[in-house]
Amino acid sequence: MHQAVRGMRDILPADTWRWSHLERKLFQRLTGASYSEIRLPLMEFTELFARGVGEATDIVEKEMYTLSDRDGLSISLRPEGTASCVRALEEHGLLYNKTCRTFYSGPMFRYEKPQKGRYRQFYQMGVEAFGFGGPDIEAELVLLITRYFEEIGLNQYLKLEINTLGSHEDRGRYREALVSYLTPFYRELDEDSQRRLLTNPLRILDSKVEKIRDIVSNAPKLIEFVGAHAREHFERFQELLFEMNLSFELNDRLVRGLDYYTNTVFEWVTEELGSQGAVCAGGRYDGLVEQLGGKSTPAVGLAMGLDRIVLLHEKFQGDTGRPSLDIYICILDESKMDRAFFLREVLSDRLPTITIRVHMGGGNLKKQLKRADASGAGWAILHGAEESDEKQLVLKDLRGEKGQMLVSVDELIGTICSA
Repeated sequence: MHQAVRGMRDILPADTWRWSHLERKLFQRLTGASYSEIRLPLMEFTELFARGVGEATDIVEKEMYTLSDRDGLSISLRPEGTASCVRALEEHGLLYNKTCRTFYSGPMFRYEKPQKGRYRQFYQMGVEAFGFGGPDIEAELVLLITRYFEEIGLNQYLKLEINTLGSHEDRGRYREALVSYLTPFYRELDEDSQRRLLTNPLRILDSKVEKIRDIVSNAPKLIEFVGAHAREHFERFQELLFEMNLSFELNDRLVRGLDYYTNTVFEWVTEELGSQGAVCAGGRYDGLVEQLGGKSTPAVGLAMGLDRIVLLHEKFQGDTGRPSLDIYICILDESKMDRAFFLREVLSDRLPTITIRVHMGGGNLKKQLKRADASGAGWAILHGAEESDEKQLVLKDLRGEKGQMLVSVDELIGTICSA
């Protein structure tokens, strides 16, 4: 028997309702704030990610799924969505001298060590906004996501951390100071940190290794290298969060792992998922559009790890949001199966939010009612019962004390709506 590829997994019908519920809530919140959905391809030319994400990042160096197509061109499964989104909007002329708010969702791919909450095929919801240079758009994104977490009952298990990286020039000066500080400790660094010292030293600040954290505790502080304009931007961002009563903590080690970030960065973290603590993160990346060949365009965005949101929701919210089966139609006369299907259509048109299942596979009434009860349905319709006709139906209360009753379609609808 074949098995799924390591790091890939099946999301089964018993679980997909939770994914759909959580995605739908976020879709509704984003579209309500005038963000429009974009759908992106799973594969791009490898160069896009090398230029956008950064050649010295772990993603490009070690984690991408890359292959050559029949024309000898190097293409990769997308490891993240921002570079693809910028490419698509720029290619279709939707960025230059325009503003754009957009979002997308779907699978991403990284060759990482699989563990709970971290998979080689994982799912993200990304949100991006272009053409807005001020901290107000960053505050809006934080507000939208905070309200989403409140709506799905998870906000109390999450903490928002923020930081500023300053401009590219600020970041460059800090990089030099950090390398100078860390170089004497080279032999004490772990293998990953030694490699990052030569390629992406800011990532060492985010190390989870205790010894490395002790070493960087006395390193120069990034905020000391941030210029006046970036400081003013970051202070106004904090003021907006205060004014909206949004809680946050400053974290001077928060740097993000992708090269394109500048100025504000933010991350929602939890202590409830072990080592996989980050569930949503983002920030400003004003230089990325130009870096990918477009005109200079201010931009900010975030990515949410849906796998981890699902784990948190399962842990703390149980079956909240799970759709229930409302009506089970038992078939007492197989020759009237077509009428049962028609009845379901009538009821679905009148009650579009309820779920209705028509019994299939035969069996006597006792067997069908047993299945109806096991399905969790609140009501059973005994379709084709001798005492009913085309204008009246036998309705049975499976969960309450109303018993069995003969009702018209209108009376059935009224009974179910008032229950």
